[in-house]
Amino acid sequence: MKPLRLIQFTDPHLYGDEQGQLRGVATYPALLAAIEHARAHHWPCEGILATGDLVQDDPAGYARFRNTFAELGVPVYCIPGNHDDPAAMLQTLQGPPFQLGGVARWPGWFAVMLDSYLARSASGQLSPESLQALDEALRANAHLHGLVCLHHHPVSMGSEWLDRVGLKNADEFFAVLDHHSNVRAVLWGHVHQAHDGMRKGVRLMSAPSTCAQFLPSSDAFAIDRRPPGYRWLELGADGSINTAVEWVE
Repeated sequence: MKPLRLIQFTDPHLYGDEQGQLRGVATYPALLAAIEHARAHHWPCEGILATGDLVQDDPAGYARFRNTFAELGVPVYCIPGNHDDPAAMLQTLQGPPFQLGGVARWPGWFAVMLDSYLARSASGQLSPESLQALDEALRANAHLHGLVCLHHHPVSMGSEWLDRVGLKNADEFFAVLDHHSNVRAVLWGHVHQAHDGMRKGVRLMSAPSTCAQFLPSSDAFAIDRRPPGYRWLELGADGSINTAVEWVE
């Protein structure tokens, strides 16, 4: 059986204005360049994981996101980040090919899309209801290999300013994961940089933003000069994960 191929695009920070910039990067053209690169090198895929901050505090950006991804011909699984407006996001991205939150399934694999949005905060938190839904999804899909996706990082990034705005209840999150043996990886956005680690046999990964990046291992806020990026994943029937980050010059 061929590996399952997924693409993670995160933190596009779109505006209603197609020339809107975040930290010197025009976010919409940068996203288009990342998509074009993925279509040239990692297509076709079975789904796109859009792990938050789809817009930069501008609900008009959701129409731009919708129009950009609707024409790709693949399902787009979305979760909100701290710069999103969950109500506006739901209103604009209703119906196929978009799915907000919930569970996605493919042959041999499934993904749980978690909402870590916390109103009026750059940090994230999983509600008791979200943690219960995660536990139930992992139990219901015990026969499949699992990905868990959220916006905020549940582990330290070794960056003091960034770790102050991560997932507030990471211990509760991992307590749920530790009760299940079918989780193969946790994926997140928010950090505008690549990370690839392990915890108790579970792969822990972030992807760079499709626009501007944060400087890794910097205790004070700093911008990295690396270009836009994204992560591709090829998931094997045996639970194996082949993945890499692509930087789009």
